[in-house]
Amino acid sequence: MLDRALNAALKRPLQRMASNLIAMGLGANQITWAGFAIGLTAIPLIATGHSEWAILSILLNRLADGLDGAMARLTQATDLGAFLDIALDFLFYASIPLAFVLADPAGHGLAGALLIYSFIGTGCTFLAFAIVAAKRGMSSTAFADKGFFYLGGLTESTETIALFIAMCLFPAWFTALAFVFAFLCALTTVMRIASGITAFR
Repeated sequence: MLDRALNAALKRPLQRMASNLIAMGLGANQITWAGFAIGLTAIPLIATGHSEWAILSILLNRLADGLDGAMARLTQATDLGAFLDIALDFLFYASIPLAFVLADPAGHGLAGALLIYSFIGTGCTFLAFAIVAAKRGMSSTAFADKGFFYLGGLTESTETIALFIAMCLFPAWFTALAFVFAFLCALTTVMRIASGITAFR
């Protein structure tokens, strides 16, 4: 819901940083992989009770996610880059609730499983819509810079990262936060299914 506004606000500073990375000889896909690896360091940090330090891993992952796209647009966007960007994003998103389950399997197991299930709902409807939209030659006017059709919703990247940061700051609230966000993800899933029915009927 907030991705479009945040992307617009960060566009210029990300472009400046991307230009510097390109001048250093780095490529967009290298930043994608580096960001993914950094993001996964949140798993052991959260699992061992150091969730506050995991916030840095999460924020650096998101910085890399913004930079790789900016670098691709300044050089040459590729299908491989678009594929890696979204695939590794979804794997990263699922890793955070997994880490909280590892930290407390008995206490966090149900909420973590429900949250990951809700991520599957938002993720599969997002990707399924993008596949059919590409087949029909449709493009997104709201996210024209994306390498595929980007269908928005109540729970986009910005809201998800805000959730992760809240969980890391207040790990005792994990269960409540997970249940609330899973409900919002369910609404997003229903909205995307409705959009698909309307668009592809």
